[in-house]
Amino acid sequence: MKFTKNLAVVAILRTMLVAGVFFATLPIFAASASATSNEEAAFIQKLNLTLSKGSIEEALNLFETLPEKLAEDVDLRLLQSSLLLSAGKTNDAESIALALVQKEPKNIDVLFLNAMVAKQKNNSLKKNQYLKQILTIQPNNPDANIELGDEQAVKRNYRNARDYYLKALRGDPNNIDALFGHGKMSYYLQRDDDSKKSFNKILTLDPNNAPALSYLAKFEAEGRRFKKAVEYVNRAIQIDPENSDYYFDLGNFYREVGKYDEAEKAWKKATKLAPDYFLGYAYLAGLYDEQDKFDLAYEYYLKVVQKNPKYYYAYESIGMLAWRKGNYAEARKAFEFALKGNPGSNSYALMIAACYQMEKNPQECKKFTEKAMKGLDRNSYEYLSLRLFHDMTGESTITLKIQNEESKKKRGRYLYYLALYWDIKGKLELAHKYYSEITEMKGADFFEFRLAEWAQMERNS
Repeated sequence: MKFTKNLAVVAILRTMLVAGVFFATLPIFAASASATSNEEAAFIQKLNLTLSKGSIEEALNLFETLPEKLAEDVDLRLLQSSLLLSAGKTNDAESIALALVQKEPKNIDVLFLNAMVAKQKNNSLKKNQYLKQILTIQPNNPDANIELGDEQAVKRNYRNARDYYLKALRGDPNNIDALFGHGKMSYYLQRDDDSKKSFNKILTLDPNNAPALSYLAKFEAEGRRFKKAVEYVNRAIQIDPENSDYYFDLGNFYREVGKYDEAEKAWKKATKLAPDYFLGYAYLAGLYDEQDKFDLAYEYYLKVVQKNPKYYYAYESIGMLAWRKGNYAEARKAFEFALKGNPGSNSYALMIAACYQMEKNPQECKKFTEKAMKGLDRNSYEYLSLRLFHDMTGESTITLKIQNEESKKKRGRYLYYLALYWDIKGKLELAHKYYSEITEMKGADFFEFRLAEWAQMERNS
């Protein structure tokens, strides 16, 4: 018996496997009145009705009543196998798919089904064998090229991925998946004109495509056109209000123009939608920190490391804020975590040593600095600064070295530890002379600059 497909099975397959939404109001087959018995026509009608309700299990159960004359219909078996695959019954799906490929080894839909079965079984080699068979028959097949492009994109082989998406577009210039893949890869490759062209074309085909709107928002933001960027991302949010990524972007756009309340609102929404993702808490912590809302900043930095203990940048901020409050034991623990995340940071090691001294625990300080100094050049800033906290004497060598340093960043950073040394020794006038020299530096981008500012503010308060 022959049946007319209202929509290609391969397209259904790709929707099922990529989007995780396996069918909607989608009548798949229309029976030919002249070629079909009442029994067969009734089956097709019932199948269409079941598919339109979106019940996978009901559709699969219906196949148990498949009329004998339809048992060998390739399109129906394709559909059955794809439904089994979507229901997680991979072995059953594979059994049908393998029988179909034996029967029709050059049927592209059948080959693609087998590729998706292999993908579900994490057999990349087999999957790619089937995809390459498709491309041998049809080099610009959109679905095979998109699948290979997606694979390359995951591996961050953006140029290779873009080439596959371009081949898919030669096969179907209006394929939205291929356009999106090409646009995204072009974005990563900084081919902005190509990327914008793809995303804009998507919008001509689908004006409610939220991902395309979100990427166009990024382009507007990169051009400092934040008003337009906000318009684009708000359109994306209207279409897909449960996507946390759009709220992350919206918050970034608002922050760039100083609209902190709006940024806070956007990022709080993002954390509500993605409560286990650390980035929203990091954005909020940074926002509060920037506004000198230190208690809130501290609270949210703690949330960051609860969600992602490996994010050592947050430990740096926790250490700084604990130091500001005079909680040196807590500051030390935070800098110890930061040092584990970035073992090459001499700043973290120096802050740990300083914390021990502020805790009045010189013996533990000596144990720590002895270990930290091993292997360091004895004439380096790192060694001399650690030695300073180890001995709490012998400042003349590093003072002279700092005075002759031409790098503003290096001079400022190690000047801070010299100032802190004098602060711990109770020589406050000398300490604040150095703190002041640091805070007069313009455009400083080392965290010790902020600690020097706080020390100066405390003195002047």
